[in-house]
Amino acid sequence: EGTKISNTSQRTPNKPKQIVDCRSLLHNAIQTATNEALGNPQNASDGVATSPEERLLKPLGSFEMMSNESRSLAATISQEIYMQNPNVKFSDIIGLEKAKKFVKESVVYPIKYPQLFNSSKLLSPWKGLLLYGPPGTGKTMLAKAVATNCNTTFFNISASSIVSKWRGDSEKLVRVLFELARHHAPSTIFIDEIDSIMSTRDASDHEGSKRMKTELLIQMDGLNALDQVNNNVFVLAASNLPWNLDVALLRRLEKRIFVDLPGLEARENLFRHYFTDIDNDQNNKNNEENRTSSTSTSCSLTLSENINFAKLAELTDNYSGADIYQICKESAMSTLRKIFNILEEIEESP
Repeated sequence: EGTKISNTSQRTPNKPKQIVDCRSLLHNAIQTATNEALGNPQNASDGVATSPEERLLKPLGSFEMMSNESRSLAATISQEIYMQNPNVKFSDIIGLEKAKKFVKESVVYPIKYPQLFNSSKLLSPWKGLLLYGPPGTGKTMLAKAVATNCNTTFFNISASSIVSKWRGDSEKLVRVLFELARHHAPSTIFIDEIDSIMSTRDASDHEGSKRMKTELLIQMDGLNALDQVNNNVFVLAASNLPWNLDVALLRRLEKRIFVDLPGLEARENLFRHYFTDIDNDQNNKNNEENRTSSTSTSCSLTLSENINFAKLAELTDNYSGADIYQICKESAMSTLRKIFNILEEIEESP
């Protein structure tokens, strides 16, 4: 009998076992049941919810590349999926009208109106978009608006996400990233400061860096990408140094948008926006104190009516949006410094 059993075991080949991600299946089942009980049905065909806060991801057990080697890599990349809702709308971004228009054409409209982009090959949506310009002009803010308004799986990737100290893991992480993006399609891969990982290739590059860059280029526009029928993966990149990027990468980032410094009207609107928040926050605080009848003391800032926003906009030529925010913050802190000095004198007095 022992001989028969051994012969039978030799005749039947060992089939690869399918790995089932029970934790993800259970988590998705609980969320689906909860949403159905609350009257918020989900789209069961693709596992994507109607809002970024309620997005359900496909379990990793059905991932085609799920093996013992790539399981840990897939888990690492899955941590970079942006599940929170940034709550940034395109209307919240002051200025950048041209940039917002091109971003909507490249990312929002192909998902919102797919029938208009599938009629011709010339009308096919862009596969890559580069936002470049000076620091602090709103490139990351545009990416947050994409994550808020597009019902896609948003991968927030940086250099630490795909660069590994182990030999061969960097290019494997890049491949797993794009395979996961196709698995969770439609997906958006946002790579901030892409010049830190995709600079121009030359003889001084390390061997591991060359392999990682080559793998990224292949995944963006190689046979693996072209063979996918429903390859609904969009690459959104941002850089302050576009002249340092590799030429092959610039060719794959088909649409390139210059995010310029704010103009005169945009700077005036920025000052109005930041200083108006002071009055709005103060009014909300007063209403809350009236409702709760709180007796605690608090510091309040009141906006003067003599502020000339047009003059401020003229004096801040060549200032970025981040610079204007720092000016408004410094002006608010100058008032608090006076209060700090008074409080310190009171404490030091006998």
